[in-house]
Amino acid sequence: MLEHPTLDDIQAARTRIASYVNRTPLLRADRIEPSVGCQLFLKAETLQVTGAFKIRGALNTALQLSPEQIARGFISSSSGNHAQGLSWAGRMLGAKVVLVLPTTTPQQKVDNTRALGAQVILYDGDTAARWKQVYRIAEEEGYETIHGFEDPRVMAGQGTIGCEIIEDLPDVDTVIVPLGGGGLISGVATALKSLKPSVRVIAAEPALTPKYFQSRLKGERVSLPLLDTIADGLRISVPGQNPWPIIERYVDEIVTVEDADIVAGMQALARDAKLVAEPSAAIGVGALLAGSIKLQPGEKVCTILTGGNWGLTDLAAVYGTQTTVPEVA
Repeated sequence: MLEHPTLDDIQAARTRIASYVNRTPLLRADRIEPSVGCQLFLKAETLQVTGAFKIRGALNTALQLSPEQIARGFISSSSGNHAQGLSWAGRMLGAKVVLVLPTTTPQQKVDNTRALGAQVILYDGDTAARWKQVYRIAEEEGYETIHGFEDPRVMAGQGTIGCEIIEDLPDVDTVIVPLGGGGLISGVATALKSLKPSVRVIAAEPALTPKYFQSRLKGERVSLPLLDTIADGLRISVPGQNPWPIIERYVDEIVTVEDADIVAGMQALARDAKLVAEPSAAIGVGALLAGSIKLQPGEKVCTILTGGNWGLTDLAAVYGTQTTVPEVA
């Protein structure tokens, strides 16, 4: 299997998944613009099937499996949104799906995954430990493993977002992409740089888990302690092996964002854009509000709102205060 998707792979993915996923809108966030100093556009994957972008990559991969692989079933690990995307794909294809989720996964993501028919195994351990469990179970039971950010088929599916951004906003100057494992930005950056080499691609990751930021400084992949961050979907301790070289090639800048600024981004999106975004999705707006990204006058900036799957109680805590960051479970 190829480790790096090409533009051809991404365009093939668009054709493959087109009838199953939403072509999400690109929305102008004019009420937020005075606070960030640019023309701001939001790629609203919060309105995607399952409420997050992950359905694109999961479905693109599942649709390429053989009948024998589908019959054996799928297994993966996830912080929640890949789990829901893969569960949705499995239900559509009639495949058994098993997900090993961290115990810190928001309850709504766990409930949504189970509601789609998947078996959920909650596991108390870091990313590497969970994946050891996944591979052990897959070997014992014969399941097909679909990795949420290492698999190039998944990256290609996520890259379809980049194609849509260029079609809807051909003169976009900068695209901000949330950075967790790296599957999303690997696909999106490949598409963007292939279609418009001049576009600036910026990755935003939590300041509490700056694995790619620190790895770029050191010139090699490094592992960091897995600290809690409100952006649970981006909580990874080490850069992905396959995404790492793609990110080093195509991503112009990596910025880190404090949890308090992520909360400010969520509040701005709800108040001024009328959109519910989970913390991982709001990190790009948070980076802009914090002044972490240098901008030119009139610059057209697009940030990807990756998902909106977060518990109502936690959302109420965020929306009900201007100063306190909710405690991460």
